[in-house]
Amino acid sequence: MSSLSSQLWHKLVGMLPGEINDSEAGWLLSPQGHMPLMNGRRARIIVNRVRLVACLFGVLTPLWIVVDLLALPWRLSLQLAVLRLIASAAFFLLYRHYRASATLMQAWAGMACLFAIPSLFYVISHLLLLNHNLEGISAAIGTGYAFLPFVLLAGLAIFPLSLAECIGFAVPALSAHLLGGMLEWTTVDWPSFWGSFWLQVLIAGVSALACTSQLAFMIALVQQAVRDPLTGAFSRRSGEEVLELQATLALRCQSPLCVAFIDIDHFKSINDKFGHHVGDQALKGLAERVGGELRKGDVLVRWGGEEFLLLLPNTTSAQAMRALARLRRCGLGMRPDGEPITASIGVAEWFEDGSYDWRQLLKLADARMYQAKQNGRNRLVGRNVEHHAWLEEEPLLQSV
Repeated sequence: MSSLSSQLWHKLVGMLPGEINDSEAGWLLSPQGHMPLMNGRRARIIVNRVRLVACLFGVLTPLWIVVDLLALPWRLSLQLAVLRLIASAAFFLLYRHYRASATLMQAWAGMACLFAIPSLFYVISHLLLLNHNLEGISAAIGTGYAFLPFVLLAGLAIFPLSLAECIGFAVPALSAHLLGGMLEWTTVDWPSFWGSFWLQVLIAGVSALACTSQLAFMIALVQQAVRDPLTGAFSRRSGEEVLELQATLALRCQSPLCVAFIDIDHFKSINDKFGHHVGDQALKGLAERVGGELRKGDVLVRWGGEEFLLLLPNTTSAQAMRALARLRRCGLGMRPDGEPITASIGVAEWFEDGSYDWRQLLKLADARMYQAKQNGRNRLVGRNVEHHAWLEEEPLLQSV
């Protein structure tokens, strides 16, 4: 059974050529494992759409009061009018106090509030309508309230969600319909009730397909936006976003954060003698070698030209220096003339260097990288006063 489901899943993923690959397909099922940048951008989209829908519902919900006053019994229409005004106020509060700087967890909370307001409205209005025997046009207007769960489930389609998230938000809307049936247990037309419920499940399924399709498209766009097309490393813009995020987390947890600027030595001579295509291959090879040595959570960024930035969260300066020295000993690739590729590297760690702003940390690592170039290239320069014995083992490693 698991093999059959796996084959079916790969077939479905295969219907999205050029959008996502097998390693990214799991992101359509669950938000677990999404890149922090992906989560941040998706959270902003969800928050913006929650605010948009909340604003529209806040405006449109009270407009139906006029119809209720004209078509329903006076007492019932007043009760529903009060309920609509309360719901409208709740929508406006959500719109007003919800901001686009939210995290993914806050985005989920906003969606939960957005769906909870009409779900509660449906249950309470259903209770009010049960106390009246409506006929004619009044019955038609009252029946319209039963379609609110359908609207909720169809509204899921505007959000980029994984399948698990879709199920999580669809279940409360489906539960509201089931609760409505329980409230009129003795009088409900059960064949019609279950027919409506099945239709809601189908709408939820279509919405889930729309949500995951949006998510797949967003994954493809984010991957293209955050990755350097030549080397596969993060682009400079996305690297800055990751560094800002890592700095926020490190400051909150009081954990070390290390960055290293890597500049390939004499790279211009490769382009001049052998052409830019050969130079591109050298850049790709270096990115592959460095990327293959990274831990989960480390980030390689192509900063520009032959410069790379390595982000090492939860890493002290001494640990970073050891890792980079080991990386240099393993090699960064070969030049077209058969000589090994070397690099000048500057390392900075914000607690040890007292640079508690990520921009200052970048400037410090960049300055040390230039110092490495000025001192003869092919060396590491960083602040490390506690490992002199180890530093002596690596003659090209300097302490400042």
